[in-house]
Amino acid sequence: MTYALFFHLLLLLALATSSQGHRLGPKSRLRYSRFLDPSNVMFLRWDFDLEAEVITFELQVQTAGWVGLGVTDRYTNVGGDLVVGGVLPDGNVYFSDQHLVDEDTLEEDGSQDAELQGLVEDAVYTTMRFSRPFRSCDPHDQDITSDTVRVLAAYGQDDTLTLNPEHTFVKSIFLLQIVHPDDLDVPEDTIIHDLEITDVWPFTLPSHPAPFPSSHSRLAPLLVPTFSTMVHHILVYACGNASALPTGISDCYGADPAFSLCSQVIVGWAVGGTSYQFPDDVGISIGTPLDPQWIRLEIHYSNFHNLPGIHDSSGIRVYYSPRLRRYDMGVLQLGFFTFPIHFIPPGAQSFLSYGLCKTQKFEEMNGAPVPDIQVYGYLLHTHLAGRSLQAVQYRNGSQLRTICKDDSYDFNLQETRDLPARVEIKPGDELLVECHYQTLDRESLTFGGPSTINEMCLIFLFYYPRNNISSCMGYHDIIYVAHELGEEASDSMEGMMAMNNIEWTPENIKKAEKACKEAQQTVIIKTIDEVVENTTGWIPDIMPTPRGPCLESTGGKVEPQDKTPAGFRASPVALPGAGPSGPRALPLATLLVMQGALSWLLATLQATD
Repeated sequence: MTYALFFHLLLLLALATSSQGHRLGPKSRLRYSRFLDPSNVMFLRWDFDLEAEVITFELQVQTAGWVGLGVTDRYTNVGGDLVVGGVLPDGNVYFSDQHLVDEDTLEEDGSQDAELQGLVEDAVYTTMRFSRPFRSCDPHDQDITSDTVRVLAAYGQDDTLTLNPEHTFVKSIFLLQIVHPDDLDVPEDTIIHDLEITDVWPFTLPSHPAPFPSSHSRLAPLLVPTFSTMVHHILVYACGNASALPTGISDCYGADPAFSLCSQVIVGWAVGGTSYQFPDDVGISIGTPLDPQWIRLEIHYSNFHNLPGIHDSSGIRVYYSPRLRRYDMGVLQLGFFTFPIHFIPPGAQSFLSYGLCKTQKFEEMNGAPVPDIQVYGYLLHTHLAGRSLQAVQYRNGSQLRTICKDDSYDFNLQETRDLPARVEIKPGDELLVECHYQTLDRESLTFGGPSTINEMCLIFLFYYPRNNISSCMGYHDIIYVAHELGEEASDSMEGMMAMNNIEWTPENIKKAEKACKEAQQTVIIKTIDEVVENTTGWIPDIMPTPRGPCLESTGGKVEPQDKTPAGFRASPVALPGAGPSGPRALPLATLLVMQGALSWLLATLQATD
């Protein structure tokens, strides 16, 4: 009987140990990394577990003082959370989950939701490694989401916890990225070709058809460091093989409509983006008779200081291989048709614009059956007034899902992002893009247009298998909007001119937003061969995405909206991570209890024998 009890206890202890799970330990490799400051003093590594909703950070700073890492919002650091730690001269370690009471003062959270994994100091660096849940129930902890996250980092030159503006930095990072170029190696048979502007601008791109069927696997921006801050975006377009290509030199959006041809986006880069590598089974096909034989390279500049005599050679570096991939990718451009109907009132705390896409005509315009579209990635694009974007999918009149979104959009961090799971779009589905703007710093109307001081509302969906549809965008009936605002208008031009007559009070801003949403939308669908067809539709309502549960705090207050039974969940015994490691060490008290129990059992067994 005693042996049975002993075996049973050992089994329970084994189960207790294994139930601790696996997490990223102090020596596990973290997949992602960034410098957080211009001088490259602060280096961040991180990794995460989407299933467990836990993220692990490792911050390395060139200092012998304290270091801190957390999350803040776009407007102020006050209220931001900051996990701080350091090593005292006597070797003792301190570590605490805190928040900013004001710009200069830190206060410890009532709930300690960060878990220390390691804190060391050598002759050069202080390195702190810790994990925390994506979302705790502590109101002082900012959520880690799939949106752009503004990472707050700070350090001191000694162990006095005093914030210094010169040692405090905020950097926008897409923390929950799915793949990253650092993870992926370029195949040995990869060929590199640079599509770039020469010393002469404007520039006519010569054609370079591939000598064999091949597939793009990776793209990287080529930016001249001196002028990189002036490059607004770089786009590569495919030209339909039936297109009549222009000759000579002209503006991209000038009077000659021939220079607006070739509107099928293949790839692109925008401010803050890095290189992008396609999934292993997806690529851009080039060199076959069905592929475009010509492309157009377009670069937009923002030369706000009117600097003269600039000669640029920026562009896109293309990596391609003779090994064809399983799927040929395409890009579908969605959103608000940029010019000339789009407008945003001045002085708006919040203003929403909508662009509708109806896909029921895709097959007719494609000239062949359109298989279900498998979306694997996306790129979001507004200009400086943009605050958030989302693309929502509807089927048979019901909202199906939010395909992609960013509620914390940052113009300076525009990058191609992969979806955590591929999304299927069927013929007949409707797609809606919603863009949220803020214009409190503007005294006049903002119109849609290519300039950085204009606005756009675009989402590019990266999908397979490729079809001939290049864009599907909508715009509202501006005549209806003008009438709702008490203005007379008989055509679109008069409707837009009427917007200048409005006194843009908060009431009129909301009235205009409501009218824009309720107005009938014209949907413009274009193909790679510049075939255009219009249809109409109405903006459906968007049901908000429910917020996931938070991890129950060990103290502090639960947010009011989390007090329902489904609003929070108990903190797990261990915080599992994304990589392999050994079982988590048990607390010292638990080990002592186990040791005492085993000693008692051994003594009992010896007495029985």
